Amino acid sequence: MNRLVLLIPVLLTLLSGCSSRKKADLLVTNARIYTADSSFSVADAFVIKDGKFIAVGPGSTLKSEYEADSTADLGGQPVYPGFYDPHAHFLGLGQVLSQADLVGAESYDELLERLKVFHKQHPDALWLTGRGWDQNDWPEKAFPTKEKLDAAFPDVPVALMRVDGHALFVNSKALRLAQVTAGSKMPGGEIILANGQPTGILVDNAMQLIKRVIPQPDLSDKAKMLLAAEKVCVSLGLTTISDAGISPDEINLIDSLHKTNKLKIRDYAMVSLGEPNLNYFLKRGPFQTDRLTVRSFKLYADGALGSRGACLRKPYSDRPETGGFLLLGPSELERVSKLLYDSKFQANTHCIGDSANHLMLDIYGKLLKGKNDRRWRIEHAQVVSADDFWKFGRYSIIPSVQPTHATSDMYWATERLGPIRVKGAYAFKDLMKQNNVIAFGSDFPVEAVNPLFGFHSAVARQDAKNFPKGGYQMENAVDRKSALLAMTRWAAYACFEDQLRGSIAPGKQADFVILDRDIMTAPTPELRATKVKQTWIGGERVF
Repeated sequence: MNRLVLLIPVLLTLLSGCSSRKKADLLVTNARIYTADSSFSVADAFVIKDGKFIAVGPGSTLKSEYEADSTADLGGQPVYPGFYDPHAHFLGLGQVLSQADLVGAESYDELLERLKVFHKQHPDALWLTGRGWDQNDWPEKAFPTKEKLDAAFPDVPVALMRVDGHALFVNSKALRLAQVTAGSKMPGGEIILANGQPTGILVDNAMQLIKRVIPQPDLSDKAKMLLAAEKVCVSLGLTTISDAGISPDEINLIDSLHKTNKLKIRDYAMVSLGEPNLNYFLKRGPFQTDRLTVRSFKLYADGALGSRGACLRKPYSDRPETGGFLLLGPSELERVSKLLYDSKFQANTHCIGDSANHLMLDIYGKLLKGKNDRRWRIEHAQVVSADDFWKFGRYSIIPSVQPTHATSDMYWATERLGPIRVKGAYAFKDLMKQNNVIAFGSDFPVEAVNPLFGFHSAVARQDAKNFPKGGYQMENAVDRKSALLAMTRWAAYACFEDQLRGSIAPGKQADFVILDRDIMTAPTPELRATKVKQTWIGGERVF
């Protein structure tokens, strides 16, 4: 009897231990988990329930504390927070997937050959469209003219977007349909002429003269494009993207695809600037769902450096008759910024040239006055004057940059800017030091979608062939820890979502990616060869 009495507490303890294990959906163990939390800790296990991380720590401890429906032993594989692209064109990627791919064409003749192949595959297309050409990659680096395009395609209109999205190359058929002549004008844009006639090149706002007559996809077409774009993104480890400038109808479409669970990827949508859009959203206010956030507007101050539409404080070194131009006047940019300041919306302004950056930093500073938590952003912050960097820190302005822009432009950037001014271009480390934060995106489809290309460009300052030896302007390279934070937690911070995701921590949404090698330790030349093994969003495997 006494022995039974003594055993009862032991049995109760054992029973209590069995029943006290907490229920969970997934337990991941034996991994090398870069949490990207505030202490940048590395763990070997985590637990997920109801789409969120509920515990992170030693596998032995979590195994004893949790009973999961599924378990995964990763055999030491590296795990990171889901990659976050804070500046991309998600719908634009879907559109490009249905057009002729001109990325990497090394000459005008190669561009024509690719178009001919595409035209044979789409013989009934009303317009022949494509994207990705870059005359800076060609033996003749001047803008092309339409004569060869006319000879190859005399009867079908052709419209080809430059890689940066800031210049359009069209044939005579397209010009006639759009009724564009040498006398056509468009504020904030340029129709390039030769011998008094259009060459077929239209820069920035002038592209609208052509775009308005090109048949546009309907919402059903756009839904298919979004789903096609998602497949590409999740296969490369992206779990959240920022759609840098879309319409209310497109935002509502994304929301509907989320609600029907057809679209999984999370989207921080920036509203395209325009009076109807301003009126609609300023009245409605910001809103957020589990997978969609709308609390920012995308503004354009200027164009792109490659097409010489970026607005510079002094003329282009290789075209001294121009210094580029603004897409909106200073008074309009200030008016819109004041409207946003008086609302709860974030201002995210495209600024490439040092004049555009100077203008917008001063407009922001006039409104923000000092340190703040409005998290207003300069998108690209590509060429910044030496006397303007401090303004990012003074006014808590976030630089939202694209590391692969540096390694795409490095071959010709000095020609555009000269040897002194170029030192303020792609200055990621100098920008990061202002607030100890920076956001790394891709601007896809302007650049490749793969976020690991940006990681490599940021730390090595080299292209896919590991050129140049020793890196490009290495004084502005960043370390790997900063690069990872810039595409996870800091990117989420730039979108007011750092409390929701961006790190692997209890309470955060369970977005993570498993890679085939550790990008924190792998040899630099191998970084671009890294492959995604799995992508998870909200505790659901999507790739």
